[in-house]
Amino acid sequence: MSNNDDWLRRSQAAVWHPCTQMRHHSDRAAPGYLPLIPIARGEGAWLYDFDGRRFLDGISSWWTNLFGHANPRINAALHQQLDTLEHAMLAGFTHPPVVELSERLAALTDHSLGHAFYASDGASATEIALKMSFHYWRNAGRPQKSEFLCLAGSYHGETVGALAVTDVALFKEAYAPLVRHAAHVLPSPDVRLATPDEAPAAVARRAATALAEHLARHGERTAALILEPLVQGAAGMVMYDPEYLRQARTLCDAHAVHLICDEIAVGFGRTGTFFAHEQAGIRPDLLCLSKGISGGYLPLSVVLCSDAIYAAFLDDSVARAFLHSHSYTGNPLACRAALATLDIFEQDQILAANQGKAQAIATALAPLAAHPQVSHLRQRGMIAAFDVCTDDPHFSRRFYRAALAREALLRPIGNTVYLMPPYIVSTAEIDHLAQAAYGALTEALAGR
Repeated sequence: MSNNDDWLRRSQAAVWHPCTQMRHHSDRAAPGYLPLIPIARGEGAWLYDFDGRRFLDGISSWWTNLFGHANPRINAALHQQLDTLEHAMLAGFTHPPVVELSERLAALTDHSLGHAFYASDGASATEIALKMSFHYWRNAGRPQKSEFLCLAGSYHGETVGALAVTDVALFKEAYAPLVRHAAHVLPSPDVRLATPDEAPAAVARRAATALAEHLARHGERTAALILEPLVQGAAGMVMYDPEYLRQARTLCDAHAVHLICDEIAVGFGRTGTFFAHEQAGIRPDLLCLSKGISGGYLPLSVVLCSDAIYAAFLDDSVARAFLHSHSYTGNPLACRAALATLDIFEQDQILAANQGKAQAIATALAPLAAHPQVSHLRQRGMIAAFDVCTDDPHFSRRFYRAALAREALLRPIGNTVYLMPPYIVSTAEIDHLAQAAYGALTEALAGR
């Protein structure tokens, strides 16, 4: 028995995998079968199994990895931190990594969001931001502002609180009786909804009209609008024009509503700027960050907030303090990984380098635009996607299997195929991903 087979058997017996129908990993004859791949090691943009096969990580391991697997500079920072401090509780204590990271993140917002509250994952960051907004309005003497608003197709996590502002039926419907209601704004600013000859900014303004109408009716009761700036990931890489963010900022100001930018997936350079909201020339009141913050190394999330929100919690009463905690808040190892990640951004001028890589992705994928079953080939920075016209309910799994056979990790969202590679990817590796995508598309559409 090979090492792969041994780990496969043990994992199937003991590990319950996330967002997964476990039967898909065990029934090889089923059309929905998904091979479980035991990973032995990672190096650069590649993952290797125990039998020596390799897979180019075209989705950055669920959008987390920025600078490759086993990055020597992040590794060195973690080794140094391991010899100093692995963890100390952040209630009543502090430590250099969390202080330095908080200062550097604040500086990246021009100190407009100068206070950092830490957790471990994106859904927790969403819940923290919602609780902060809700509690702020209660402390400010406006407890009626307790409702939340999100965009059609939004995804902000799968915990019970985050599901309230998630509009993906697969995740939400199973737990509907547990979920608090939130309003969803229609239509979406999705550029694919453009009428003939309509510019992306016009689509954004049209969608913002619906937001204006909602806030005119419900602004007095609305605490916050939460949105994913520029790219709605789990909705199928829905992309929209920065004009919507500008309109949303203006409307939130007019109705005293907090604007929460969920940049868990789109922050840290994914869309071409360090933060996606920068492309609209605005700042949110609350900013959620995770995934790439630690370079894909360790669980870490943070909510950055404005001085005004922070000040509303300062009081002698503990009941007016922000009541949220997490045992590993501000973990020194995770913070050190994040600091090493920021160092690489600065030292290697990553945002400038990514411009050339984004163009290489566009060039490599361009031939797909002519495919008769491909529509809406689109890109924002280092994120590229296209939709596939097929009614095969097993398309995404067929494509995934076919891509693995071509040494590429590409995992569609429904009928949307996307690329979101690590920033260390080379031009040759980009070409490899594009060729694997085209071959996997052909095979999946053939029903194999």
